[in-house]
Amino acid sequence: MTQWGQLIFQDAASPIILQIIAFHDHALLVLTLVVTLVGYALIALIFNKFSSRFTTEAQQVETIWTILPAVTLLFLALPSLRLLYLTDELSQPSVRVKAIGHQWYWRYEYSDFPSVEYDSYIIPTEDLNPGEFRLLEVDNRIVVPIQLEIRLLVTAADVIHSWTIPALGIKIDGIPGRLNQLGFTVSRPGVFYGQCSEICGANHTFMPIALEAVDAKSFINWTSSFNNN
Repeated sequence: MTQWGQLIFQDAASPIILQIIAFHDHALLVLTLVVTLVGYALIALIFNKFSSRFTTEAQQVETIWTILPAVTLLFLALPSLRLLYLTDELSQPSVRVKAIGHQWYWRYEYSDFPSVEYDSYIIPTEDLNPGEFRLLEVDNRIVVPIQLEIRLLVTAADVIHSWTIPALGIKIDGIPGRLNQLGFTVSRPGVFYGQCSEICGANHTFMPIALEAVDAKSFINWTSSFNNN
């Protein structure tokens, strides 16, 4: 959950977001080096230290400032491609969940538990309990077990929606007539919030996501409660 004054990532709750944060730090370091080098060159040029014809038109200099950007891009591209592969890779999911975007609520269906399907609506501000978050709380949270891989299928019934939880590093579009999928693992218990990140109509702002991560035993007990109803 975000903290007051926080400017960057939320506390990581999945291996993928840890990798994303590491790549962010790596890219920031490369960016710092590039800005420092270019800034030094510009300052030196302003003070006429590099103003001679030999320096500004030398073939060696042109070769260097052509090769260096290419090498810099490799330092960014290789870890980026690795991260892209990790976000798309699905091994052996333990639980399968389908999220269907509607105007303006989410519907969840658990493929492994046929009786577990429900709608998730935002809780109006006047109905919130003390300590609950405005525009983020829902009446029925999506519940998943920790330390197990979850396969998430996302689609939409009307317009394009986007299922997003920043603390898990998840953002996937729900498109009518199409199934998108990704895999994720929640590394610690807790409640993690997100919102639809695709402008989907007048009530786009009122389409939050609340995911509750619990241990495997609590998850089984939760699914069993649907059979008793």
